[in-house]
Amino acid sequence: MCPVSLQSIFNPMLTVDFPDLLDRYGLGERQFQQVFLKFADGFECDLREVDLTDAVIDQAYLPYSNLSQAKLCGVVIKAGNLGDAKLLSADLAQARLNTINLSRADLRYACLAKADLRGCNLSRADLQGANLQGADLTGADLTGANLSQAKLKQACFNGATLFRAVAVNLTLAACDRTTILPNGHYYQ
Repeated sequence: MCPVSLQSIFNPMLTVDFPDLLDRYGLGERQFQQVFLKFADGFECDLREVDLTDAVIDQAYLPYSNLSQAKLCGVVIKAGNLGDAKLLSADLAQARLNTINLSRADLRYACLAKADLRGCNLSRADLQGANLQGADLTGADLTGANLSQAKLKQACFNGATLFRAVAVNLTLAACDRTTILPNGHYYQ
C-alpha cells in the first residue's frame, strides 16, 4: 500500500494534459504522481505500469484500457467510465472511485484496500483474489461479480447488490439489512 506523503500535502498539483501524458508514456515515462488531469479520454489506452499515485482525474473515459500493474494509490477520479478496463494487479489502495463505472473490469489480484467504492458499478467485474480489506462498497452494484478468494475483512457492503455474485464470503465483512445477497435475499 502507498503511504500518504507529506510532499503530496504541501506541493500543489501539476496540471497535465492527457494527450501530453500519453506522448510522454509512449516515450517510456511512467511516473506521473500528484498530477491533475482535467479529462482523460482514452478508449483502449495502454497505460500498463503507469504511476498516478495521489493524482486527481476530473473525468476519466478509459473503457477497454489496460492499466495492469498501475500504481493508483490515493488516486481520485471524480467521474468516469472504466468499464471493461484491465486493472490486473493494479494498486488502488485508498483510491476514491465513488460512482465510477467499473462494470466487467478485470480487477484480479488488485489492491483496493481502504478504497472508496461507494455507488460504483462493479457488475460482472472480476475481483478474484483482490484485496478489498476495509474498502467502502456502500451502495455498489456487484451483480454477477466474481469475488472468489477476495479479501473482504472489514469491507463495508451496506446497501450493496451482490445478486448472482460468485464465491462471496461475507463472514468478516460489514453488511446491513439493505445488502442484497447473491441469492437475491436481503442480509439478515
